[in-house]
Amino acid sequence: MSSRPGAAWPLVAVFTAGYLASYLLPTIVGRLSAQLGLSPAQAGLVGSALLLSSACAGFALAGRVERYGARTPARVGLVLATIGYGWAALAGSVPLVVLGVVIGGFGSGTATAVAAAGIAARRDQHRTASLGLLAVSATAGVLYLTIPHFGGGHRLPFASVALVALLVWPVTARLGGATAVEGTTSQVTGRLPRRRSGLVLAGGMLIWSMAQNALWGVSSRIGAVQVGLSEVTVGAVFAAALGAGLLGVAGAGLLGARLGRAVPIGLGTVVIAGSIVLSSSARDLGSFATGEIVWNTFYPVVLSYLIGLAASLDIRGRWAVLAGSASSVGVACGPLLGSVLSTEAGYPAMGLILGAATLLVAAPVTAVALHTGGRPLVPGSVRRRGGAPVALLAATTGSLSGAVPKLGSPEQAVTELRVPALRRRRLARSAIRTAGPDGGSGQSNAYASTSDR
Repeated sequence: MSSRPGAAWPLVAVFTAGYLASYLLPTIVGRLSAQLGLSPAQAGLVGSALLLSSACAGFALAGRVERYGARTPARVGLVLATIGYGWAALAGSVPLVVLGVVIGGFGSGTATAVAAAGIAARRDQHRTASLGLLAVSATAGVLYLTIPHFGGGHRLPFASVALVALLVWPVTARLGGATAVEGTTSQVTGRLPRRRSGLVLAGGMLIWSMAQNALWGVSSRIGAVQVGLSEVTVGAVFAAALGAGLLGVAGAGLLGARLGRAVPIGLGTVVIAGSIVLSSSARDLGSFATGEIVWNTFYPVVLSYLIGLAASLDIRGRWAVLAGSASSVGVACGPLLGSVLSTEAGYPAMGLILGAATLLVAAPVTAVALHTGGRPLVPGSVRRRGGAPVALLAATTGSLSGAVPKLGSPEQAVTELRVPALRRRRLARSAIRTAGPDGGSGQSNAYASTSDR
């Protein structure tokens, strides 16, 4: 993916440009409602259109980034984001804003798909995902401190996202032509591995993201309407919360895989559910700020482990892109869901519903992390029933030269190889040799093992 082995910053830059629009969603939705005369539900629907377009781009590119190469899709996505969000910033009517939002959202989704596929192809998947979340949190935090001090309605948030996409475009020259594993030229083919785990993870991330962004989409209105804060104060709270998120992601990056993925995902999701309830029921600055800061501290931490988990399921990045796109669908539905729930039931009841939904998905997603986190394999390896993985075929397939995984490492993907029955018999006859200097008759002490099915 990068111009030199180990260079993660091009992926981090593209990741930042792709994710930034969703991080700025509260101020985008709030300013659309205030400046264009839209109701909260209508403004949330515009935000949902942006994120749904982003999800469609991810589904369209799943498994295809490797075929096209990383550089071209990334450039197309950044150009679409620049044009679309720039158009939305200049437009003065709702239909034209929606058109720009859809184009820009598709560009954001394309950039995010390229970054997700690139992260899956790296050995340091969690570290790269953490760096990406650090970058986008820092960028969004600076904008939350800056935007409230200027007018311009919806124009300034959209213009900011378009400008970041434009600034990241030159970085795409550092992206490689394919998203294969670093240091290899082989193509990993075949059907999606770990389908059951991947589907459970994708469905869990959809609901998890929907609950998070239902609150995030209306957080500015909670602060302004229920707590009675000014836009500047709300922006300062969001900036502090995103700053706490930086510390959380930095800590997750340092922690790495020492605790595996199940503990951070499960425990972090429980804390997130509690902070959602606290933030949505806040009546004063202290409780509102506490809920937002705790929530934003743990949200990117759990998200970084979820991204790393999805990336580990398939070395080609297909599950990373598909799970990310499912998450984008949840993100897309979030603002509308939050607007409807807050209008019909009120903010405290909305928080209880979203907190309960977050807790419900914690169990299956944590189970996926437990099920897949301890079975590392490299491409071309053979798994023995009930035993540790052994890289018997890695040297002959050209998949990952010189790489044998350490036991307990969750960072390697699984690729199962099917051996036809006829070829098994031939291998059995040719591979098992008797002991002795001449390979002649005698008792054999060489053993062969085949993959269990």
